[in-house]
Amino acid sequence: MRKLLSLSVALLVVVCLSACGTANAASTPSAEEPAPITFPKIEHHPEPADYGRGALDALPPRNLDRSSPLDVDLRGYDVSGLDLRESLDSLLYASHDSRTVWPPRDRMPEGFDPQALLEMGKNPGLGVRELHKRGITGRGVGIAIIDSGIQIEHQEYVDRLRLYEEIALTPDENAGMHGAAVASIAVGKTVGVAPEADLYYIASRNFDRDKDAGRIELNYAYYAQAVRRILEINAQLPEGRKIRVISISVGWRHGQRGYEEMTAAVDEAKKAGMLVVSSCIDEVHGFKFHALGRVPLSDPDAFESYLPAMWWESDLYENEEHPSDRLLVPSGSRTTASPNGADEYAFYRQGGWSWAIPYIAGVYALAAQVEPEITPERFWALAMKTGRTIEVAHDGKEFSLGPIVDPAALIEALQGD
Repeated sequence: MRKLLSLSVALLVVVCLSACGTANAASTPSAEEPAPITFPKIEHHPEPADYGRGALDALPPRNLDRSSPLDVDLRGYDVSGLDLRESLDSLLYASHDSRTVWPPRDRMPEGFDPQALLEMGKNPGLGVRELHKRGITGRGVGIAIIDSGIQIEHQEYVDRLRLYEEIALTPDENAGMHGAAVASIAVGKTVGVAPEADLYYIASRNFDRDKDAGRIELNYAYYAQAVRRILEINAQLPEGRKIRVISISVGWRHGQRGYEEMTAAVDEAKKAGMLVVSSCIDEVHGFKFHALGRVPLSDPDAFESYLPAMWWESDLYENEEHPSDRLLVPSGSRTTASPNGADEYAFYRQGGWSWAIPYIAGVYALAAQVEPEITPERFWALAMKTGRTIEVAHDGKEFSLGPIVDPAALIEALQGD
């Protein structure tokens, strides 16, 4: 989801296209051999974020702009002084975290337990944890992520982190919420789809700031450099421990700075056999996906718990546009690692493509563990074929929703071939 990505501002420019002449020159890999890497390699330890936001004297009104990733945002707030007994409707659309301070139970809606919601939201759902019990965890498969800086020590992914490097970030930049979320969705110990996959993480910005004009301009040359760095890293990895998928929770468009460089770099990754999951996956691989929401109190493992994400539900319910050519992937009502502390979490009521992208990367890691020779094309075809379609009711009408990714059926298909 493009609008969810919010990288911190950085002043140190590592890449400078103007110093390299043309865009083509900037995209030419160096002829020098990259320096050998000793794994794990951790280049920097960003400080935790601090989302302590004080006390509220009233619950925020619902944000009905469906393009916004946050509705009732209670992360880091103290709402202990409020009487929320009549606020269940709003609370069921709330995002909150480990630092949200709640009222005592006698001033909370009956049956609403934010800690239980947070724990339920850790479950990747759709039977993924049953696959983990069978040893299908992504072990031996590398996932690379390009996103904001992360708190290295978070318990969800600290044991899986094989490499952390930064491009164009300032040394004093704190960890970001977006990076912590996508890393934990992909490989988190309790949150992740592939909890034993290897994580190679490049923290980068994707913009330049014009201080004089007071604005920022997207620039994907930095991400292009990150993709090529991933290819360099992969060349040093032994067989059986290669990076198989790159997760980039953003998209790049014609006319944006660095578009040509990014397109060329991603094409190199594709030619190297990697699946590159991003908001541009249709442009890169010809695949399509969409994000699913889930009512917070519903079972994450039950396919019937899922609905179209709030920001596109009108396409289905009002326009009756059924995206049957898209793989549908969970993203809403998800708990992820928080950047505030090594053992802290955040619950996001509404997800988007940003949360769906690392989910897909995690499922690909599971598939690559089972069938090491799998290709992106075979994976996607099987995911579409084995996906499940359900019927959802809205205003007295039934709508088909699918194919929803079915990780267990996908793995069974691979094992049966």
